[in-house]
Amino acid sequence: MPEMEIENETERASKLLGLTSDEYEELKPAMDEFHTYELDAARQCSSLLAQRVNAPLDLVWSVVRRFDKPQTYKHFIKSCRVPDDFVMSVGCTRDVYVISGLPAATSTERLDMLDDIRHVTGFSITGGEHRLRNYRSVTSVHESRPGEDGRIRSVVLESYVVDIPEGNNEEDTRLFADTVVKLNLQKLATVTEALAADHR
Repeated sequence: MPEMEIENETERASKLLGLTSDEYEELKPAMDEFHTYELDAARQCSSLLAQRVNAPLDLVWSVVRRFDKPQTYKHFIKSCRVPDDFVMSVGCTRDVYVISGLPAATSTERLDMLDDIRHVTGFSITGGEHRLRNYRSVTSVHESRPGEDGRIRSVVLESYVVDIPEGNNEEDTRLFADTVVKLNLQKLATVTEALAADHR
């Protein structure tokens, strides 16, 4: 009976992420290590999203790791500025300018993690005009089994933790942040799959 419960839990979790049960089991250690947060349940929420990409890990990572060029695959970014003496290493910062029409204008962000061996990066929002207070995010890229066509694929995991703004509830906050992350991951897939097609 306990085995059946574990199996059902795996199936439920994998379906929520849009992964197969096998993919979920393979990625579970990375989820536990990089994408698990200690929350203050009364004032914070978190989420984890996944995106399959029909492109090799190295190519996907080459786009994801560019802390200085988030506009390559992130929607809603008008421009990004970094200091003149910018060196891409933990602790460096960027100023992101958001397109009009969103409940945000600018965002100052700090690179918290950049691991080129394990293909994991993370950042936190430290200032600016926006509604995502104390937002921290981690993105990891993983090699996946080839698809039916034999092409090499990757899976990208992105998680975040953020404060729930006053006057909002957990559901609204997560819906807003999930939508932005999901659109960014979909664009990442489009951009890197096009690059992969060019390299064939």
